[in-house]
Amino acid sequence: MVDMLTSPQLETAIDSALEQKPGAVVIDFTDVEFLASAGMGVLVAAHDKAGSDVAISVVADGPATSRPLKLVGIADIVKLYASLDEALAARDT
Repeated sequence: MVDMLTSPQLETAIDSALEQKPGAVVIDFTDVEFLASAGMGVLVAAHDKAGSDVAISVVADGPATSRPLKLVGIADIVKLYASLDEALAARDT
């Protein structure tokens, strides 16, 4: 579950990853059964912090994660993948 109580942990993890100046960050929501607006807000903030130098990708498949990301338009600013393998393969190309 990524909600207003757990989203600060997600934000901290993403910020730590971005401090390393990577070329890409993959956020894996495979085991997430509920994605609240607070979690989606963290993704938007991560996209903004990353700028154009870092590709933000999200592993989200199913109604609990990919559907809300598509409905609110976040899928338009971050790349969505159905599996971690797909996201990692795309990152390496």
